[in-house]
Amino acid sequence: MVNNVEKYLKDKILEEGSIHITLIDPEKVTPQSASAVAHDAESCGTTAIMIGGSTFVLTNHLDRVIKAIKRTVKIPIILFPNNVSGISRYADAIWFMSLLNSSDPYFIFGAQVLGAPLIRKFGLEAIPLGYIVVGEGGAVGVVGRVCPIPYNKPELAAAHALAAQYLGMRFVYLEAGSGAKQPVPNNMIKMVKDFLSVPLIVGGGINTKKQVKQLVEAGAGIIVTGTVTERASAKPKLRELIGQITSR
Repeated sequence: MVNNVEKYLKDKILEEGSIHITLIDPEKVTPQSASAVAHDAESCGTTAIMIGGSTFVLTNHLDRVIKAIKRTVKIPIILFPNNVSGISRYADAIWFMSLLNSSDPYFIFGAQVLGAPLIRKFGLEAIPLGYIVVGEGGAVGVVGRVCPIPYNKPELAAAHALAAQYLGMRFVYLEAGSGAKQPVPNNMIKMVKDFLSVPLIVGGGINTKKQVKQLVEAGAGIIVTGTVTERASAKPKLRELIGQITSR
């Protein structure tokens, strides 16, 4: 069953070709600063706000951050959890994600078993997502005990992505890691996209308009940026990156 947020995202991709989502790490913001970033991102044309990070955050702080954002924006707030502690009743939806190239079964299926009853209790919209870490991997690679897919092995990424689709996951996410020195390679995105009929999300290491343009041309349906929001004045950079997508 496709619910409201999933339909909203897919309709936007169908209408615009590619869209942007802003990632906010709750551990690096106050409720007030998160609200300001979300407001700026919405005004620049971002399609949704994702909330999550690679390390741990107190649930009550997460709740306060989401409530503050919700008072500010009208676009959906989607949880991007690193663990069961990343679930909040105040979001609109949650990426129900499996870290497909983790060496730890907990991140492939264990955390999902623990989180599923909470998601049901809170009435959150669960959106199945296959999550694949490539290249450096960053903090998520360490925390999630990942065997990252090398940048020069696009066929491995494509095989993981196709397996995710065959398992019924309705989005696939290629992650280079927060603050990665380079984003997911264009040839990897192209190969993965050729294998898939579900939307492809790409994030990590995206800092320039040129990178955004190349990723979109390679086949990314959703571009996620997060590190740029951690700067003192994120709005000009957000406008630049989002504008590269919305001006197409």
